[in-house]
Amino acid sequence: MTRRIAILGGTGAEGSGLAYRWARAGEQVLIGSRDAGRAAETAKQLRERIGGAAQIEGMDNASAAAACDIAVMTVPFSGAAALLKQLKGVWKPGTVVIDTTVPLAATVGGAATRTLGVWQGSAAEQTKELLPPGVSLAAALQNLGAASLAGDGPVECDVLVCSDDEKAKQVAAELVGKIPGARALNGGKLENARIVESLTALLIGLNMRYKVHGAGIRFTGLPLK
Repeated sequence: MTRRIAILGGTGAEGSGLAYRWARAGEQVLIGSRDAGRAAETAKQLRERIGGAAQIEGMDNASAAAACDIAVMTVPFSGAAALLKQLKGVWKPGTVVIDTTVPLAATVGGAATRTLGVWQGSAAEQTKELLPPGVSLAAALQNLGAASLAGDGPVECDVLVCSDDEKAKQVAAELVGKIPGARALNGGKLENARIVESLTALLIGLNMRYKVHGAGIRFTGLPLK
């Protein structure tokens, strides 16, 4: 049976970019949104762009979360906790959640080059508190820009995957590998997500100063595989 990847907040730039890349790679994608109609429209546009037998559907976030095997959180940090509380009784046991959320100050009207202090330490650790038992979590893809994902070329970025669950870490790393140019690296425990999340604000600043849209990170001296 084909696995289903739900992208919660999938009508945004980051979410639709991931949907595009994974659907092109042959994955079955469910785009979730607060507005099911908007999700369906985004899915239609992506199917038309990809062509062929692209497997993309649109629905509300709760329906997508209930139907998926893997869920990817791409909602703004300001709305993440409320959504997770709404989904508390929806998840199937064994679902893997991948959190891409970054607590940027911009989500509450501040600067995009600053991060907010999070009581739990990171957005990912906050997500962990709000997930029910039986649902595992990995933090990944925070540093991969929406502009790069929306294109057709390789993204040229390393992706740190942080998790306390080996299955979740493996699933996230595999999905990273489906994006041309991206390389998944084992980022260690989930608590390390607080470091990875802060790099996003740094990359946004670099994009602004150098007037580019796709600044990424690469780690040298590591094995290619």
